[in-house]
Amino acid sequence: MMTLHMINWLAVVAAAVATFVIGALWYSPALFAKQWQVAHGYSADKLQAMKKTMPQAFMGSFVCYLFIAAALAALMVWTGRVGLVDGLKLAFLCWAGFAATLGLTANLYSDTSRMVFVIDAAYQLVFFLVMGAILGVWR
Repeated sequence: MMTLHMINWLAVVAAAVATFVIGALWYSPALFAKQWQVAHGYSADKLQAMKKTMPQAFMGSFVCYLFIAAALAALMVWTGRVGLVDGLKLAFLCWAGFAATLGLTANLYSDTSRMVFVIDAAYQLVFFLVMGAILGVWR
């Protein structure tokens, strides 16, 4: 039986912070900002208008990352998986079984291009693996 004290909450916060940092880099001009903008069909004016809601989006994203990291940590405790390799395997399974499939399903019913899905799903794969590594090693 798992109790909340079995989760390393500091590792959960570290995994969420790492995910937030990866996202800042992933969607920066140095990496995929331009491709993401084009894939969505966003104009410069649209991006400028979106800046008004960025603080709320950043806060909401961080809270979501905390929940994802906590859920992944709970799964690791429940399954008894520890270490880098187990963390990576479980993270990949969660990404492939939930994040990627839900993202693709949503994309199939939206009017956005598949490239939006590819950029977002690749980010999610990277952050799930980083989360899995952090949570698997930092027990």
